[in-house]
Amino acid sequence: MTTTEHTTATGRATTPEHPPAPGRDRRRTRPELAAFLKSRRARVTPADVGMPAGPRRRTPGLRREEVAQLSGVGVTWYTWLEQGRPINASPQVLDAVARTLRLDPPEREHLYQLAEVPYEPARVAGGETVGPDIQGIIDALDPLPAVVYNARFDLLATNAAYRALFILAPETLPRTPNALRTLFLAPEATCPLVLRETELPVMVATLRSGYGRHAGEPVWEDFIRGLITASPYFAELWESGDVAPPGPRVKTFRHRAVEGELRMTSTSLSINGMPECRIVVYSPVDEETHERLAAVRTDNEKSRP
Repeated sequence: MTTTEHTTATGRATTPEHPPAPGRDRRRTRPELAAFLKSRRARVTPADVGMPAGPRRRTPGLRREEVAQLSGVGVTWYTWLEQGRPINASPQVLDAVARTLRLDPPEREHLYQLAEVPYEPARVAGGETVGPDIQGIIDALDPLPAVVYNARFDLLATNAAYRALFILAPETLPRTPNALRTLFLAPEATCPLVLRETELPVMVATLRSGYGRHAGEPVWEDFIRGLITASPYFAELWESGDVAPPGPRVKTFRHRAVEGELRMTSTSLSINGMPECRIVVYSPVDEETHERLAAVRTDNEKSRP
C-alpha cells in the first residue's frame, strides 16, 4: 500500500481527494487521464520491461497489475488512477509510473497536468535550456574554458575557449552535443584528454550517479544503450557499476596547436533553478599551461573562415 492510500476499519482502501484546481473541470480531466494511461500502457510490451509475455495473453501491452508492480505502487491505487478516480498522487509516484510506461518529457508533463500535480520541468534531464544570463556568464569567463553540463554530459552551453580546447566548430555541432560521445567515439590519438584510462572512468562513474535518478526513462536508456553499442570501452566501464559525484579534478589535455600538455583544474558550480546542471570551468594549474592555452585560442581564431 502506498502512502497515498488509507485503510478503514473494514480493511478497505480509500484515498483523500485533491481539491480541484481553480478553473478546471475534473469531469473532463479525469476521463482524459484514464484514456491517456490506458493508451500508454497498451504500447509497452512485456519484452520492453524485461518480463515474459506468457501464454494466452490478450492484453496488447502491460496489465494494470504489472504497471503497479514495476512502479512500486499498490494495484488498487493504480487501478483507481487509471479509472480516473479523484485520488492523490505524489510527484515520486507519478515519476515511477512515467518510467514504467516509458513516457518522454512531453508525455510526462501531460501526465502531471492531468493528475493535477505541480510539474517540475527541471526534473527531466534532456529538456534543460540555458538562458542568455547563464550564457553571458560563461562567455565572460573567457579565456578560461567553460561549459554547462547536465547530468548526462550534454553540452547545453559553451564559450569560445572551451570550443577551442576541444576543437568544436559551432556550425558543425549536433543539436545537443555530448562530451561523453565526443571523448569515447573520437580516435584515441585525437582525443583531447591525455589520460583517458584515469579520466574517462571518473566521468562514467559521475554519469551513473545521475542515471540513478532517471533509470528507465527512454531518453536516458537510449543514450546509455547507444554508447554501449558504439564503444566497447564505455560498455566495460558501465558494467563496473562505479558511482562518483561531480567534483574538482586536475585534467591533462593535448592540442594540435601546442607542444606539451595542458594541465587544468575543473571546478563545478551549481546553477539556481537547474538542480541537475552545472557550470564547469577549466583553470590552468601552472604558467606553462596558461601560455599554451593562449596559443590554443590564437590557433582557433586563425582557423576561422
